[in-house]
Amino acid sequence: MSETLLVNEIFLSIQGESTYAGWPCIFTRLSGCDSSCTWCDTRYASGKEGKNMTITEIINQIESYDTPLIEITGGEPLLQENVYALMRQLCDRGHTLLLETGGFVPVDRVDPRVHKIIDLKAPSSGESEKNCLKNIEYVIASSVLQKKTFEFKLIIASRQDYEWAKNLLSSWGLTDHCTVLMGTVFGRLDPAELAKWILEDHLHVKLQLQLHKYIWNPDTRGV
Repeated sequence: MSETLLVNEIFLSIQGESTYAGWPCIFTRLSGCDSSCTWCDTRYASGKEGKNMTITEIINQIESYDTPLIEITGGEPLLQENVYALMRQLCDRGHTLLLETGGFVPVDRVDPRVHKIIDLKAPSSGESEKNCLKNIEYVIASSVLQKKTFEFKLIIASRQDYEWAKNLLSSWGLTDHCTVLMGTVFGRLDPAELAKWILEDHLHVKLQLQLHKYIWNPDTRGV
């Protein structure tokens, strides 16, 4: 039987987050998530909405866009077992591949060629206790070369979230090991306020905005 995945959508857009922000990117959004973050902006992908596609069908659709940068996202993409084979085959074909994961699942099985963007959920998400701290341990223990394929993302909705994030970064020394991104929950916290806090505390983090929400209506799907 062919390996299949439940795909919510595949589309071409501008990468809105991560250190790759601004580049044209093909997004493959997989369906299914077993968490309930309060400020999730892709809740439509958390269930079983989508189409079962073989890995070959997915790759053919991705490559029809003729764009070298690809992201696998969700939902929580790592909940579908066949995603590991999909990522491996895309890497074998020479693509630059990003994985965006909610941070609840260990990433140690992900092909080392994949650039891994790992969320660390702040208290306002309602899910911070589910953060997989093994991912932090894995990054710290990885070789110098492997560390370049990781980045952590912290989304902040309040001063409480910021203080939590600052303490987490300090306790793990995380910014010494990989890039850390810090952004705001869209419409909940003014990015200028977060920028002020980062500068006051001299945090070695990269402030990010969700570019796609400024380019298009923030509720628009497929962008």
